[in-house]
Amino acid sequence: MTIERRPRLGWAGLFNLSFGFFGIQIGFALQNANMSRIFQSLGTSLDDLPALWVAAPLTGLLVQPVIGHLSDRTWLGRLGRRRPYFLAGAILAAVALFLMPEAPVLLAAALLLWMLDAALNVSMEPFRAFVGDMLDKDQHAAGYGVQTAFIGAGAVVGSIFPWVLEHLGVSNVAPPGQIPDSVRYAFFFGGGALLASVLWTVATTREYSPDQMARFHGAEEGDDGTALRRLAARDPGDGGWWIAAGSAVIVLVAMLDLEKEVLLLGGLLASYGLASAVAVARARAGRAPGMLGHIVGDFGGMPPIMKRLALVQFFSWSALFIMWINTTPVVTRDFFAAPDPASAAFQRGANWVDVLFATYNGVAAISALLLLPFLSRRIGKVRTHVVGLTCGAAGYASFLVIRDPRWLLLSEVGIGIAWSTILAMPYAILASTLPARKLGVYMGLFNVFVVVPQLLVATVMGSIMKRFFPGEPIWTMAFAAATLLLAAFAMLRVREETA
Repeated sequence: MTIERRPRLGWAGLFNLSFGFFGIQIGFALQNANMSRIFQSLGTSLDDLPALWVAAPLTGLLVQPVIGHLSDRTWLGRLGRRRPYFLAGAILAAVALFLMPEAPVLLAAALLLWMLDAALNVSMEPFRAFVGDMLDKDQHAAGYGVQTAFIGAGAVVGSIFPWVLEHLGVSNVAPPGQIPDSVRYAFFFGGGALLASVLWTVATTREYSPDQMARFHGAEEGDDGTALRRLAARDPGDGGWWIAAGSAVIVLVAMLDLEKEVLLLGGLLASYGLASAVAVARARAGRAPGMLGHIVGDFGGMPPIMKRLALVQFFSWSALFIMWINTTPVVTRDFFAAPDPASAAFQRGANWVDVLFATYNGVAAISALLLLPFLSRRIGKVRTHVVGLTCGAAGYASFLVIRDPRWLLLSEVGIGIAWSTILAMPYAILASTLPARKLGVYMGLFNVFVVVPQLLVATVMGSIMKRFFPGEPIWTMAFAAATLLLAAFAMLRVREETA
């Protein structure tokens, strides 16, 4: 069979392809910049914030591989392969954004965070594979660069909107137990913007049919046969090691009196071990692998370059999640001297966090379009990512020496450069190496290494801070800086020429 090439897309085509990510990132930015603020306003303590944030990464861990697997196998006529998931996720996320600021109690807010993050993941995960589906290899870097620019632009809008509303006269204070109008209206706007932008991508793009995709990639081996062989070749006892590791974590929680949220980590390790044991047993008995078997088999069969990049992702996203959880308490306590969520100074500090988050996302959007193409052409994608991660580490470390909150804008420049490379470089390196028929599930599995570090931070960081730095959240930024440096060193092990 003659292998055909996809038609090249111009800037309008690249715009339409990723514009939906603009709205999705508005939703993520509102969540990241304001959920700690909402939880504290509804009465939670600083020590309990990591536990409440567990919902977000846990949802991504469960949702992304499943949605990737399903979207690889979906074809709904004119609606296509990935777009049904964009649309369904956008509708549910918009509903969650509309309801979140009206949450009457802390439990309702936590449940809505779970719903919001699940819906955002349903929309987001297929967008990564969508670029690979629609573009030829020589346009992958451009496609992910445009996608990163929309992520940055959407995050700027979502992060800064409460601050803008305050300066337009909308109230930024509220009685104890209530959410300020500036935050409420920002969430309402975010729900509408998310839905509108995803509808734009759904309406202006047409996916390639299964027959067309076959002409682009040639004949490929049946998926069931590959999964069965991978699973049947695995040691049946491998799952037992994961179960033992999970059990050990649970025992350590009891022995060392760790935070109870760490039990979740042990449960996840044991659950993966059980799922692996079941999948291997089914394969050795000659039974069809099913979705569980496919996901477990694909996880064990990741290409080598994906495994090396997974370690980089692990450290990178650990640092990011530390920032998202702790920037509000760090800035309000250490730069505005306002630990009380009911005070006007706390709300001013929280709005300044919105400005800081908008800054790093704006820098990321500019970096993705201007700096990254320049650097990657001259020093390669791997070294470009190393440079970005090092800039981010410097940005985090500067929180410990800066005293004027205005100078934190300079810190966010380094963090923004890191954010742009984290969002673009690993995916640009991977896109040309993954098999087309499994692009969705592999992108979902790759995002496991985005989610697992967030779970570790949410479950373990609270224990560390309580034990060694009680009431001093500023030290979380030192952890974030060190973790990004580890990511940079891990990136030096990646060999771009093997892709």
